[in-house]
Amino acid sequence: MARSRPPVLLTLLGLVVLVAGVAYISYQVATVEVPVSGGTYVEGVAGNPRMINPILCHANPVDRDIASLVFSGLVRAKTDGTIVPDLAERWDISPDETIYTFYLRKDVTWHDGAPFTADDVVYTLTSIQDPDYAGAAFLAEMWRNVVIQKLDVHTVRFVLREPFTPFLDFATVGILPAHILGGIAASDLPSATFNATPIGTGPWKIEQVSARSVSLVPHRAYYRADESNGPFLDRITFRFYPSLAAVYEAYTRGQISGISRVLPEHLEFVRQDPNLTLYSAPLSGYTLVFLNLDRALFQDRAVRQAIMWALDRQALVDEVLYGQGIVLDTPILPNSWAYDPDAATYHQDTQKARAVLEEAGWLDPDGDGLRSRGAVQLAFTLATNEGDAARLAMIERIAEQLAEIGIKVETTVVPWDELVQEQLRRRRYDAILGGWESLPPDPDPYAYWHSTQVSEDGLNFCGYINPDADRLLETARATTDLALRRDLYYRFQRLFDEDVPAVLLYQPIYSYAVDADVRGVQVGPTIDGSDRLQTSLDWYMTTERVFYAEAREMGIDYKLPWNR
Repeated sequence: MARSRPPVLLTLLGLVVLVAGVAYISYQVATVEVPVSGGTYVEGVAGNPRMINPILCHANPVDRDIASLVFSGLVRAKTDGTIVPDLAERWDISPDETIYTFYLRKDVTWHDGAPFTADDVVYTLTSIQDPDYAGAAFLAEMWRNVVIQKLDVHTVRFVLREPFTPFLDFATVGILPAHILGGIAASDLPSATFNATPIGTGPWKIEQVSARSVSLVPHRAYYRADESNGPFLDRITFRFYPSLAAVYEAYTRGQISGISRVLPEHLEFVRQDPNLTLYSAPLSGYTLVFLNLDRALFQDRAVRQAIMWALDRQALVDEVLYGQGIVLDTPILPNSWAYDPDAATYHQDTQKARAVLEEAGWLDPDGDGLRSRGAVQLAFTLATNEGDAARLAMIERIAEQLAEIGIKVETTVVPWDELVQEQLRRRRYDAILGGWESLPPDPDPYAYWHSTQVSEDGLNFCGYINPDADRLLETARATTDLALRRDLYYRFQRLFDEDVPAVLLYQPIYSYAVDADVRGVQVGPTIDGSDRLQTSLDWYMTTERVFYAEAREMGIDYKLPWNR
């Protein structure tokens, strides 16, 4: 009998293991892993904050990153460019499209607990209207033409001089607290201590500020909290470094868990790191070569078209940017409803480029590789800003490609302020590699290509003047008829492709990397790099397993495996 015990014990042990295994499998099948609160996300950024203020932050990416989490606007833009309510719950537009009435939410509080009111809206926007306002010129130019009226504590009205369809884009600007800043004039705002430790209405509020970092914690009274399952993170900390290269080095030393922007030269290293997840999205902007159309050689459209035919823009993107760009043929971006997919495209065809030049009389009779027409040589200087290795490499490659068709390009780099203030604004240049960033959701390109913007304070740096283009742009921004606007912008794009007032190159792709332990990150088309943080309330670093019924009670809709 004694010899029969081991088999019995083994059988019992096997049953225990079987039951435990079945229980474990049942638990795994009947439960789901869900995010829970906890964890600090630490991201490295290049630079330091100067003015964390939504109406003063446009020149500094670090300020924009933090301001995007701290402040809210009357409306906000979704990733597809659609404008939806934010601090305003709704708005009305008058039949003549010149009066916008906004009805504010009544459940909004500032981070210090004070109620949000129409006074905050009036203070913010009249500060932008002030002649001493030191922020973005495009904001001031638009808002100075608007009459701002407070109708009651939760209603504001804006009266425009004429219909202006992109108006709602400008209502996305973050609102400031009048109960804190109401006594500060626009001229004194840049030096206000508020800009270091601001109070906003956004989903995150400032917890701690130092010379090396800023930490934010969730605003528990956030008015749109019910639109998210979070917040889950205990805090977000931004650590400051002198450059993006230094940010990458900080990650390799284990100092941070996120890289705010991955340089092209670091892409392959990031892709090979199993502990990093890479996210990429096209930015709302484009890189181009501004051509000074006051220069004699650029007044010839044949020269401009030949340059387009001579360039292998895809090779420029692939070789210089490691593929982080989308070649463009129109100044309206491909993800826009106004983009014309049938617009003419230029691809490299050096034979055609030479033919276009020769037909226009640009010849090389002595065979020295430099074309000329009369006393004018086909040569110019191409500049860009110093300190940007990719842009320097880009202008060198452009010079090499244009030399193939007999155009001599001398490349140079200059300090950023000199490039913008002395050369671009004053039209003292031949050609400049630059770009437009953070273009608003509405595709209206009036500010960059209408003839009224050729002045020193305007943004039509090329000096493009075409009455037909002017009429198309004027009509398109004065109507809300979407079909008509689309047709007008299609016609403008075809005219632009024919005229080639500038050499369009590519739409940049923004890439950033996050530690694989940080989950819930989502990315889509971005207006600005700070849009990477739009879904931060849903990010999480810790989880637990709960039964499906509990998950649904938490507002998380998971399907059972057998019902999928």
